[in-house]
Amino acid sequence: MFAEGANAGTLERGSLTYFPVVPGRIEYAARVRQLLLEGRPKVVAVELPSSLEALYQTALARMPRMSVIVLPDLSDDEKAIYIPVEPADPFVEAIRTAEEIGAQVIFLEPAGQERPHVEDHYPEPWAVEIIGSQAYLERYRVFPQTRTAAVTSHASAMAWKLQGADPFAPTCAVVSLNMLDPLLDAMEAPQDEPAPPKIRLFQGGELFNLHPDCLAEVTSEPPFYQEQYEAERTAPLFVLDRLQWQLKLLREAEREYSINTGDSIRSWQRLNLAKFTRNLAILGGHLVPGIYDLAVGARSLVDDNYAYEVWQMANRFSVQETEDPERETLNISGEEIWLRTRKIRIRRRLPRMKQMFQPGKLTKRKREKFKGEWARETDGNSICSYPPEDLVIENYGRFLKRYARNKIAEERSHVEPFTTSMLDGIDLRETVRNWHEGKLYVRENGRFSGDVGAVVIIFDEDRSNRYTYLTTWLGEHQNESDMAFYSTPPFEKIVGPGIGRAEYGGLLMTLPPRRLFDVWNDLDYDWAETKSEKLLMAALDYSVEKHVIYIAAKPPRSVFRQLAIRANRTIVYVPLGQLSPAKLKKVRVVHVLDSYKRRNEAKDYIW
Repeated sequence: MFAEGANAGTLERGSLTYFPVVPGRIEYAARVRQLLLEGRPKVVAVELPSSLEALYQTALARMPRMSVIVLPDLSDDEKAIYIPVEPADPFVEAIRTAEEIGAQVIFLEPAGQERPHVEDHYPEPWAVEIIGSQAYLERYRVFPQTRTAAVTSHASAMAWKLQGADPFAPTCAVVSLNMLDPLLDAMEAPQDEPAPPKIRLFQGGELFNLHPDCLAEVTSEPPFYQEQYEAERTAPLFVLDRLQWQLKLLREAEREYSINTGDSIRSWQRLNLAKFTRNLAILGGHLVPGIYDLAVGARSLVDDNYAYEVWQMANRFSVQETEDPERETLNISGEEIWLRTRKIRIRRRLPRMKQMFQPGKLTKRKREKFKGEWARETDGNSICSYPPEDLVIENYGRFLKRYARNKIAEERSHVEPFTTSMLDGIDLRETVRNWHEGKLYVRENGRFSGDVGAVVIIFDEDRSNRYTYLTTWLGEHQNESDMAFYSTPPFEKIVGPGIGRAEYGGLLMTLPPRRLFDVWNDLDYDWAETKSEKLLMAALDYSVEKHVIYIAAKPPRSVFRQLAIRANRTIVYVPLGQLSPAKLKKVRVVHVLDSYKRRNEAKDYIW
């Protein structure tokens, strides 16, 4: 199951074995189960309030369905305390496994003994899969938590309960990492029974069913992961792999995204999503991205629809029911359970019924009278573009040239401490970052020499040969670029008489116009391995300016850098993921007309 032994991360004191855990983490739930199944102790002690034992037992009987224990808040009559009961919690798993092996279960926290606030910020729990439980425990104990009188009193109360168990029976105590050392110290001496509380805590608690829609907000682990754990926990060769579960979640979300929107996720978007969420996790002090990180990354690198699918997939727990005949169902928010919650706003964009209603005087889009009518009207003798789309792609090409100029200038800028010259002004960010040095930092902006000529955009490398339509067409006036592109066959998707709709795989744009030969049949480019490389070679040949923009998911091969130097050109590589996905989706559609006369009526068929 794990590379380490079942006893890794435990402390043994005679017949008593302590297993410190991080509450709410699947990694420790799996290790608790392994330890109990292999050691089979007679007594299992868990750090839970004994006054809630009956409610926990009822909640466990409902497993794998999740429940929530609701307690009245003694400080505010209008509020309540919520305690979710999850399958992947180490304490819950300890009780479930103890029942399987026939062990006695002891709830260590005495009735009425309120747990004091102890810092619960642990090092990344996923690290136990890398360094092991024993190393994680040792490094955690190097920096002990601040111990207050309340912590000492609470540890003494748990020690009294533990000392009252059978001293000769093999016992496993599952406790939180932050309470381990106080409990060990309290166990060194006999403890007196704690004094009865002045106020009886945890009275009047009730058990409720959790609504499926709120699970991702209120649980410690995403419901999708917990469902995977629940399905695999009893397997003899169970291997916990959070990264594989995360990959499965994203793939399932992709599938739903494609079904609901008709779009697909590209390989470069997956790569950038992995990098983005990794960096986001590191900023938060984690090794593995959480569901919030994945949703933010999905919204940033794809769109809100994909972020919605990721969140919905993370919230999936198929056995959870909206209604339970025995228990009332609660739909609560994360703010009622957790402190310092974070929010993400997702605006799902799908067709709405009210938007589909058309004004009465609006001319409806034309339809075929019979299937194949428009295909019969396509003669195929010539082709031309649709002028409104030409304007969109030309404007986008000008934007990309400006973007490349700014990118090069930014790369050539540098910051240095102020000595004798202010250069181009004070760099406030660097000055504040190094405020402790007591120095001013000034910035010299980079200079852009030359201009940008040809632009190459590669949406898809086309390793599967999906884009079989290879075309070169010339600009019709001095402001319209020559273009070579590969796309899906346009006349396989007829949207009007002589009007085909296609999707670019890659394209080349170059000015001035009417200079471009047939790129796809040029023998000079025969040694190119892919369609994208042919376009890049043509861009280096036909660009009248020094800089050539190459936009793709990955940079070109190193041989093209050498080829550019020989042609006195420079390739400016821009990762496709740096550009707006929404804008790329818009410019990627192209319509091909079979004659100039179609332009007058194309507006009735193109949307």
